[in-house]
Amino acid sequence: MRATVSLLSLVVVVAIGLFIYRSSFTEKSGVTMGTQNPRAAMDITGVEMDLNAMAQAERAFQALNGRYASLQEMYSSGSLQADPARGRQGYTYSAEVSDRHFSITATYNGPATDMPTLSIDETMHITRR
Repeated sequence: MRATVSLLSLVVVVAIGLFIYRSSFTEKSGVTMGTQNPRAAMDITGVEMDLNAMAQAERAFQALNGRYASLQEMYSSGSLQADPARGRQGYTYSAEVSDRHFSITATYNGPATDMPTLSIDETMHITRR
């Protein structure tokens, strides 16, 4: 009798665990493409880190040379470690520079929907569109 109750309790616990797993981790309506997807959130965080690194490189380049430079120029001179032409998970980087201002934009071109366009400028503030 005791073994039967223990076995029945184990089956109930496993069934509850399976229900929680299926409702939390495999439900498609709760996790969609775009910014609600945990993977997309990580990709966006990575893009934000890339933008910060590129903006820091722009500021360092401007301090040494008295002007801002294109991403390719900074990469080829060694001021920027990551190749901006490679992008990240569907994002591509572009920059608009002048002697006194810069703006670096990360534009999404991948298959997911509702992914933001991110940009940073000399104020070091990241904006999402």
